[in-house]
Amino acid sequence: MATAGSIDYLQQFVEDTSMFNSIVLSNLLPATWWAPLPHFLQTWLRNYIAGTILYFLSGFLWSFYIYHLYRNVYIPKDAIPSNKAMLMQIYVAMKAMPWYTLLPTVSEHLIENGWTKCYSGIDEVGWILYFCYLAIYLIFVEFGIYWMHRELHDIKPLYKLLHATHHIYNKQNTLSPFAGLAFHPVDGILQALPHALALFVIPTHFRTHIALLFLEAVWTANIHDCIHGKLWPVMGAGYHTIHHTTYRHNYGHYTIWMDWMLGTLCEPEEEKYEKVN
Repeated sequence: MATAGSIDYLQQFVEDTSMFNSIVLSNLLPATWWAPLPHFLQTWLRNYIAGTILYFLSGFLWSFYIYHLYRNVYIPKDAIPSNKAMLMQIYVAMKAMPWYTLLPTVSEHLIENGWTKCYSGIDEVGWILYFCYLAIYLIFVEFGIYWMHRELHDIKPLYKLLHATHHIYNKQNTLSPFAGLAFHPVDGILQALPHALALFVIPTHFRTHIALLFLEAVWTANIHDCIHGKLWPVMGAGYHTIHHTTYRHNYGHYTIWMDWMLGTLCEPEEEKYEKVN
């Protein structure tokens, strides 16, 4: 692998981010609006636009599928959230989106300047090490998000000031795919922070890191739809709905393993919560 201090090597990251900026911005905005901006601001603008499109695309498509195309198949009629509830979730998410997208922007800046263990191409480490590093990265993120999420509940001032914004959605008929990013902006950044911290200790493929950050929008939409997928050991919506109704279980992100190991797991079949009429 090329040395992290090599200017030529770091230029590969700048070229990648510049390419991503051009793909998104040149297809959506006049060049006079974004080309004069500094590289950092171009990157933030690209992340903001891409994040917003992904949020609405995943939210609207999934809501159409479960609330209209297959109405009453996956979710009882009395558990479907109102349009007012979904619009409020969109409003909260859109207020936070400019701040959310600062995290990938800053992480890309750190990568471009050689302050992380990111590498540019899979051929630098080989496929076996790529998947080994990816597994370690995902374990680190799972561990970090579990504890960040749990502390946002256990430390009462943090809960009151930050996380309570998200937990006003505490019943089936108030949860929807649009609730996935309806957080206080600091809360949302804190819960995504393990993705960035991992870069300092784990060799991480740059494009994979960016993809995983943006796939969070799709993942969080999925786990707020109240449909229990029963795909062990995935922390699906059935588990996460219980988290929103009991406040003390199922803090995990991708899987149930952290909750299982630390005694905070509650199986959907075991939890007796009432549906809202």
